[in-house]
Amino acid sequence: MPCAVSRRGERVTSGRRATPARGGRVAARLAAAGVPQTLVVRDPARAPHHAGAAVVRAGFGDRRALAEALTGADRVLMVSASESEDRLDQHRSFVDAAVAAGAGHIVYTSFLGAAPDATFTLARDHWVTERYIRDSGLAYTFLRDGLYADFMPGLVGEDGVISGPAGEGAASVVAQDDIADAAVAVLLDAPAHDGAVYDLTGPRALTLAEIAAELSEVTGRRVTYRPETPTEAYRSRESSGAPRWQLDAWVSTYTAIAAGELAGVSDAVPRLTGHPATPLAEVLRRAAA
Repeated sequence: MPCAVSRRGERVTSGRRATPARGGRVAARLAAAGVPQTLVVRDPARAPHHAGAAVVRAGFGDRRALAEALTGADRVLMVSASESEDRLDQHRSFVDAAVAAGAGHIVYTSFLGAAPDATFTLARDHWVTERYIRDSGLAYTFLRDGLYADFMPGLVGEDGVISGPAGEGAASVVAQDDIADAAVAVLLDAPAHDGAVYDLTGPRALTLAEIAAELSEVTGRRVTYRPETPTEAYRSRESSGAPRWQLDAWVSTYTAIAAGELAGVSDAVPRLTGHPATPLAEVLRRAAA
């Protein structure tokens, strides 16, 4: 969802969906701060209702509609598109529309460890998108989010087991609320963050065995971690009927953990937000409340 506004009254524009995850959290915080914004969404019926927020229909692939929506946008939050085979094309279309619209600063939600040779396949796509934004001439800030702490319960199978080829590697999982707080801090003072790249992580890196233990303690359900080999991981997921690129993404999430590429711990969340990064246990407790 696209939305453009600043503390001085300029309009902020957020791109992609204004759903509760990511974009929606940012929209709610900007509205609470009295910042006017434009929410660029595919389905206006699903957009949140906030004072001072206009809603515009535009999909990632609709460059003309996007350019109209982004015209005059001082600051643009570009929330990465849903995982798909043509995701990079969608991202390029959005950036091209922002350039055509004469938009100002673009804040892009990227991924921790984005690099051309990242083990996690989708992190490579984020690196290509970052490069495209850099080359566009737009002012930019990249927020490289770690794995979402909020999504950890979704790793658990019906048998109460987290299975994957993560070995004894660890991941510094981050709360989505912390990401939203950091994004708002950047949007409200964008010039101070021009060209910055922030790794947004939780307060410590956890192995999947430790994550399973925290899930057990908070939920009261016994959760365990069972390591798989990459071959076993592909075999156990092939029955889903997912395309090969999706299987690669799923499996490489775990192999990136095994490779130590998602274990870094940054102080960006406390520096940007003024509060400590939220531990996984607290995220789980809030969700259960």
